[in-house]
Amino acid sequence: MKRVNISEAKARLSQLVEEAASGEDVVIMRAGRPVARLTRLEKKPRRRPLGLLDGRFKIPDDFNRPLPEE
Repeated sequence: MKRVNISEAKARLSQLVEEAASGEDVVIMRAGRPVARLTRLEKKPRRRPLGLLDGRFKIPDDFNRPLPEE
């Protein structure tokens, strides 16, 4: 875990963000005390809700009947 003071974080913010995106945590210090942490965000798979269109349309009763010969 990398520790930097606020003035250094201001000067090198884009570099610190790149380091955090690559997996290294960066702790920002003020007067020797930790006040914030930059860390990578994990992408979570988005789940689709079931029944999203329930009740929005009606399937006709003859939907599964065979098509006419013509």
